[in-house]
Parts: sequence; structure tokens; C-alpha cells
Amino acid sequence: MATITQRDSGWWQAKVRRKGQSPISQTFEFKEDAIKWARAIEREIDTQTFVSDNTAQRTTVKEVLIRYRDEVLPQLAGGAKPDRSRISRLIDCLGDINLAALDSSHISQYRDKRLLKENAAPQTVKHELGLLNRVLKQCVIDWGIHLPRGIATTNVRKPTLPQGRDRRLLSDEEERLLEVAKKSKSKEIEHIIVIAIETAARRGEIAAMTWKDIDLKKRTWHIPKTKTGVPRTVPLSRRAVATLKSLPRRIDGKVWALKRDDSITQAFERLCKRKRKINGMNITEELFPNLNFHDLRHEGTSRFFERGFNIMEVATITGHRDLRVLRRYTHLRAEDLAKKLNDG
Repeated sequence: MATITQRDSGWWQAKVRRKGQSPISQTFEFKEDAIKWARAIEREIDTQTFVSDNTAQRTTVKEVLIRYRDEVLPQLAGGAKPDRSRISRLIDCLGDINLAALDSSHISQYRDKRLLKENAAPQTVKHELGLLNRVLKQCVIDWGIHLPRGIATTNVRKPTLPQGRDRRLLSDEEERLLEVAKKSKSKEIEHIIVIAIETAARRGEIAAMTWKDIDLKKRTWHIPKTKTGVPRTVPLSRRAVATLKSLPRRIDGKVWALKRDDSITQAFERLCKRKRKINGMNITEELFPNLNFHDLRHEGTSRFFERGFNIMEVATITGHRDLRVLRRYTHLRAEDLAKKLNDG
């Protein structure tokens, strides 16, 4: 039975009670709206089509983002550190909105603000929207929170991305890169570069390598925590096995002393740039122009294709779940394909 009462504020509260069902209430500015809402809810309960959105009304976007950060991110590779900063940004802009009110207009305004006012890169904003989409799916699928307006991110246009990077190692760059790495302050970066090329693994996955996950006899490396949350086992080439065998075993079971993602990035960046003083001026010389550590994953992925692996085999090794993304990583050299064509 529904009851309609006027609050001290002048607004009208409608409350519906049914046996076996927790009381459901909603507040309206006009009495007529309260009566219509109550009748609609009673009809849904009677026809067993009612799904309560009380939890969504009581829960803010901030609360589910924090829950996702604390419960889900620790299960991913490296604790999914980039997602933590994305969550903070989403909280700042959308945190006060309750889930029942969240709709595509809120997401679109966030997207436009990031792109137009804050000059964020389209790829950055796409990652932020993708994270919010995963959080809202978690609410519906795993946390049992009904979103009356649906998953708001599904109806929002994603930013148009520029053409993907296609930077690969040129002719003698790998040899020169490893030669520079041998002289580096970091005693590990040379070996890390080899593992990155030979496995096409992500930076965070390499940083988290442990000896208990490596089987040198079977030539495999198990990665229990990945960016996608799906563990995988990577085959190791002879070169990768030889590199790992040459390493000293650490007491803590880790493969590398460089345990942080950004430590690997910083060590790699120091290889690519050399600071010199010319005529009293400090000059930074680009030894390997426009090369970053993630390009080694790109390089390794392309080499798998050049060795004749098919797209599903490569996806199994690299952990790509979206084959369209995998194709973007794959830039085969025309001269290599010509050689393969003519050898046949």
C-alpha cells in the first residue's frame, strides 16, 4: 500500500510497502508526481517486473570508484597504477553524482571538459571513460547495483584517436641500444630490453617478474596479474631463456631490482638521450629519436607475425583481448613480406 506525505520542506514523499519487499520511497516536488510514481511501482511489484534502484540512489559515483580502487585494482598487474590517478580525476568531476542520476550527458560533459578545456590527449580521455565503463559494469554484474538509467558510458561517443604509433627499431638500433645499455648505471636495463622484445610483455608485467613463475626447462613464464585481469603463460625464446639464465638469483625471489614501472621507464629514457656540454651550453642529444619503452612491446609483437604466427597465437602470447588493437600494433616490413613471398 502506498502512502503520500508532505515533508516539512513542502515536498511530497511517496512510500510503497509490500509484503516480502523492503519499503521503497521517493520524494517529489508535486503531489501528482508522487502519486503517479507510487502507482507505477505498485504495478511493477504486482507484475514481478520491479527492480529496486534504492542502492543506486544511496550510492555516489565516488563511492563505487573508491570500492573499485580498493577491491579490484590490487588484483591487476602492478596494482594498475595508472588507473588510480584516473579514478582521482573521475572523482573530482563526477564523484558527487548518485548512480541513479548518472546519465550520458554527465559523461559527455566530462569528456568535453577534458579535451577542450584541459587539453588532455584523446587517448588519455578514452582510457578514463573506459575505466568508468568497467566500474559501472562491475556495479551491475558483480555488486548487484541496478542502474535505472543503464550504463551511462555506452551511449557516449569516444574521442577520435590520432593514428597509432608505428615506431619500430631501425636497422642497427637494437644493437646500438644494447651497447649503450651495457654502459648504463643500471645493470639490468640491457636484460630488461631483451625480455621486452622477446616476449612483447607490458612494462608492469616485466617489473613484477618472479622466479617462481618462470620454468626454464619448459621455457615458459606465467604472468598471474595482467592489465586485463586474465592470467596468461608466455613462451620464452632461446634468447630470453639465455638472458634469464645469466641473471643472479635475488633473495627476495624477484627477477629485477627495478621493481617499479617508472624506474624502468626512467632507465630506458636515459639510454635514449645523452646530455653534452657544447660551447658552455647543455645540449640534449637524441640517440634514439621518438623511441619509448612501450615501443619494444610493439616491436616484439610485430616480430611474432613476421615469424609466421597467426593472430590468435600472437594474442595468446601478448594478452591482447581486442584483435583490432592487436592489428594496430602490427606493422610488418614490406621488404620482409616480399622476401617471404618470393621464398615461397
